[in-house]
Parts: sequence; C-alpha cells; structure tokens
Amino acid sequence: MWQLATGVVWTSLGLIFFRFLPASFPKYLGRTLYWVGVPLQVLVLARHSNLSQALWFPSLVTITVLLVGLGLALLSLQGLKYVSSSLLNLVKRRANTYQAPESRFSKLLALKLKISSLSKFFQQIWPSHRSGQGSFVLASMLGNTGFVGLAIAPSFVNQTYLGWVVIYGVANNLLGSYGLGVILANHFGESQEKQNWLTKLRVLLCVPTLWAFGIGCLSRPIHFAQFIEMGLNNALWAVIPSSFLLIGMQLSKLKGGVKGLQAALLPAAIKMLVLPCLAGIGLTGLGVAGDARLALVLMAGMPTAFANLILAEQYELDRQLAAGCILISTLGLPIAIPLWVKLFS
Repeated sequence: MWQLATGVVWTSLGLIFFRFLPASFPKYLGRTLYWVGVPLQVLVLARHSNLSQALWFPSLVTITVLLVGLGLALLSLQGLKYVSSSLLNLVKRRANTYQAPESRFSKLLALKLKISSLSKFFQQIWPSHRSGQGSFVLASMLGNTGFVGLAIAPSFVNQTYLGWVVIYGVANNLLGSYGLGVILANHFGESQEKQNWLTKLRVLLCVPTLWAFGIGCLSRPIHFAQFIEMGLNNALWAVIPSSFLLIGMQLSKLKGGVKGLQAALLPAAIKMLVLPCLAGIGLTGLGVAGDARLALVLMAGMPTAFANLILAEQYELDRQLAAGCILISTLGLPIAIPLWVKLFS
C-alpha cells in the first residue's frame, strides 16, 4: 500500500501547489508526459517484461472490458430514461389528488411529494441530451491506464506479468481512447467537425506509446550500456510522481467548475466498481488467478480517463459530466485499489 499512499501524497501536492504555478504549467507537463514520460515508461517496461506469455490474451480482455462498459452504459441510459419518464407520468397522474376526499388527502400528498422527488433525482442523473449521453458512455468505458494505470499496477503485481499491464495500457489507448472513443464521440457529439477514416488512422499511428512499445520489444536483445540502462530506470522515478502531480492539478482545475456531480455517480460506479468486478469474476471462471488476474483487474478498474475531457472539448460533448466523472472516479481510487487487491490477488 506504500505505492498507493505515495500516489495520494503527490496528487495532494498537485492540488495544493497548482495555485502557485503558471496556468499553462499543467498543459506543458501533460504534453511532456504524453510525448516523453509515458512512452519512456512503456519502453522500459516492454524491455524488462516477460513477453513470452500469450500477448493476445490481455488485448482480448481489454476489448471485452471496453465492449462490456459500452453495453452497460447504453443499458443504463435506457433504464434511466424509462424510470425517469415513468415517474414523471406518475406525477402527472397524481395531479388530481387535491380533489380526493379529505381523509385521504394527506397520505396522497405525501406520496406525490416522494414520487416527485424521485422523479427530479432521476431526471438529474439521466442525461437527456446527446452530448451528455456521449460523455456518460465514454466515462463508463475509458480508463486512465496511461498516467494512473502504468504508475500504480506494476507495484502490485509480479514482474512476470508486467507485460500484460503494458499491453493492456497500450491496447486501451489505441482501441479505446483513440479508436472506439473517437468513433463514439464523433457519433454523439454536436461538433460540426466530423473526422474521416484517414484522419482517425493518422491519429492512431501518431500515438507515441505504440511506437515506444514496439521499440521496447525490438530492443530486448540489445544490451544497452550500463549508464543508459540506469538513466532509463532512474527517469521512471520522475515520470510516476509527475503523473500524480498532473492528476492533482487537473482535479484542482475541475473542482470549482463541476456542477451536478450526481449525474457522474453512475458512470463512475460502472467504471470503478462494476467493470473490474466483472473482469475478476470472468477471469476466475477462465482459470486465471494470482498476479495475472490482479494485473488485468487493476487495469480494468482505473479511473475515468482524462482523454474524455479532451474528446468532450473536441466534439462538443458534456464537459461538466466528463469532469465530474474524472473527479469522482479519481478520488475513489484509494478505496477501490485495496478492495481489488484483497479480492483478486
């Protein structure tokens, strides 16, 4: 738990010291981590991980988790819509309760107030606009496997399965955030800018973690000089704290502007609780146990990705809902990680 506690400390420092730093600092720190820090981390992990395991399996799990998250999000939206409309119709039907006999008036009025309160609650958590539904879906399925996952998961699993962690993170970024995520944001978004397939392919090919993973795998037979190996390993000591600092800074920016956090509770719960639990149960049913199972469960249970906010800006999705899901799921991480370690280690 020391690694998780360290992450909480660095995230707290980001929250505290953000106000004393230039407003552009998180932007440049994020770009540095995206183009240099996280790819460097992937490269080192790919070089030192045991890639003799079946590499297709973590990729298959990643795809399955993404699709299950998508399915649960769509079913949840339909369920919320049905319940919300049903309660609203019930309130309208009770509008004539004031004409009821006086002996029944108080009971009917109390029942009407309860139904009306439930109706308002479900209307608040059900995004009726397509932009809100898009943010709801993306928040339920896309996890922060880059900055958070690669920083935390390797500390809890055996080195034998570090390759699975890396592959899950790379596959989630490629197939999730920059693949299915872009397609869904393009579908639900209100932006007039609709990307064609060539643009989407170019975005995929420019993801730096993909190139870093390939270079790391191809360079495994090559023995670097000792000072280069030491430099690469020592650089990771800066990447991980910097990732948590950036998370704290981003949360500090989101905290003042997020409204209606109730709408973010359900997608955050799907991402942080339901998906990793289903992943753990499914892997157990397939006979996967120990650190192999824990590695994939931890990556499946990472908080909502910051890429959701980027997609919300690009495609005119609900920014407040995207920000709220990031905030709630990230703050819930210190509670969720010990739970999955206890259940599936």
